[in-house]
Amino acid sequence: MIVRYLLAALVAGLFSGVFMTLAQEARVVPLILHAEEYEGGDETPAAEDAAPAAEGQSHEHSSLGSALSQVAAYLSPVSVAHAHAGEDHEDGGILFGMSRFSGTLLANLVTGAGFALLLAGISLISGHPVTVANGALWGAAGWLAVHLLPAIGLPPELPGFPAAELGDRQLWWVVTVLLSAAGLYLLFLKPGIVAKIAGLVLIAAPQIYGAPQPTDISSDVPAVLGAEFAVAALATTLFFWIVLGLSMGFANQKIAKDA
Repeated sequence: MIVRYLLAALVAGLFSGVFMTLAQEARVVPLILHAEEYEGGDETPAAEDAAPAAEGQSHEHSSLGSALSQVAAYLSPVSVAHAHAGEDHEDGGILFGMSRFSGTLLANLVTGAGFALLLAGISLISGHPVTVANGALWGAAGWLAVHLLPAIGLPPELPGFPAAELGDRQLWWVVTVLLSAAGLYLLFLKPGIVAKIAGLVLIAAPQIYGAPQPTDISSDVPAVLGAEFAVAALATTLFFWIVLGLSMGFANQKIAKDA
């Protein structure tokens, strides 16, 4: 039964990863490519595209994550790094010589499967199964813990935006996600006023402590573009999590229940 339940989660995660890739291509990637035109200050976009070093820059520090190399730190379906290599780049691409779209798809499949298995594990441990009826709520809770609450301190960043030290941001992000997930668990799945208060405290603690911020906030990228990206990134990840929750509920009924 457990094996079938995890298999259902895996199928749902892969399904959600495909839809997330399509959402990224439609809403997120165009904004990233637009922002890259402002990188390098006085350099033209053509000169930037011609510089191999530009592809090696660490723009994958977005709080919404990077795909594979930063998955342990950010665990997010949205990857700024994947938008840095043109689709017609023949010599390397972004991952094992793949194009940008192929690399993004692979990363989203891996990330979707990982999130789905994580959600399934929490569901099994807590004794609250994911169903079609509550799948959207499970997805919304995952989005809150992994994306929205951390984004209060570290909003999604475009290439060229200033940021604090990568290690500091990674640490704060990981702690925030863990505390937020634990707080949501106590708040919604545990009875009693003490559990509710403890959940609120856990959720608020990293926000009160504060996320690491850069000392210099100047950037060549227009602020309105950054705001548009943050909204698009959070919207697409919400879409990902809702699809994941609903597809997990549906897969549970079709696969796990047939055991």
